[in-house]
Amino acid sequence: MNSKGISVLFLIIAMLLMITIGYVFSYLIPTKQTSIKFPISSTQAFFLAQSGLEYGIRYGSDQGWRGATDTGRLDYDRLNDAAVNQRNLGNGRFTINYNTATNELTSTGEVNNATEKRILIVSNFNQFLRLTFNSSPCWIPGYSNQRAQFNIIRWRTTTVTVNAFSATWQEDGAARNITTILMGGTTRFSGTYSNGSGIRNFTGGNQAVPLASLLVEIRWDSAMTNPRNIVVTFYSTAGDRYIFNLDPEGNNLPGC
Repeated sequence: MNSKGISVLFLIIAMLLMITIGYVFSYLIPTKQTSIKFPISSTQAFFLAQSGLEYGIRYGSDQGWRGATDTGRLDYDRLNDAAVNQRNLGNGRFTINYNTATNELTSTGEVNNATEKRILIVSNFNQFLRLTFNSSPCWIPGYSNQRAQFNIIRWRTTTVTVNAFSATWQEDGAARNITTILMGGTTRFSGTYSNGSGIRNFTGGNQAVPLASLLVEIRWDSAMTNPRNIVVTFYSTAGDRYIFNLDPEGNNLPGC
């Protein structure tokens, strides 16, 4: 073979090598781009899950709430309600769930159109809860629409002492007034308090709220006509407020 034939052969081999290298790069580049998406989506899912935890902690520590119904559910049950426990953020979302048996708040972060999920868990979540209902509010038998009672509980180990209250409600007919508030069987307020008349200090001394249930009883001077949307707020000596919505449905309380 002369020198021209060898040159042509080397040229063909070189062209084949270039074609092969070009094919490999054309395959690797989009694969690399695809692989980059996985850590990006995973990181996004992680921060979404983190946002869910922060949301759950803030919601649990700031709210005095129950679910959408008036009976059979405690405050923290709402952390599992669809209207509360899922939020969309950007191109993803988080979903939180509170397990009362294990006392864990779980937050799952997901990115839209991606398979990656990140799950974060807060143990001992009740340390972030405040004062909450421990029973559904109801009217005491024999005093229909005049004496309401409910249990509250303190979740945190930090002592909470309340020394004042405020209250609002709606009713038909003649306006009624709160005359007495008992906490744990002890009279903490005695006087006349009209609807929405601001913060009033207890007249019977401060009340430390225990980790166990504390029975609260609120008495009006007479039975109200169609009472509803009853909200009572207690104020602590540390300046915190604890809101208790006795009637979230706005349809009056049931009997005990």
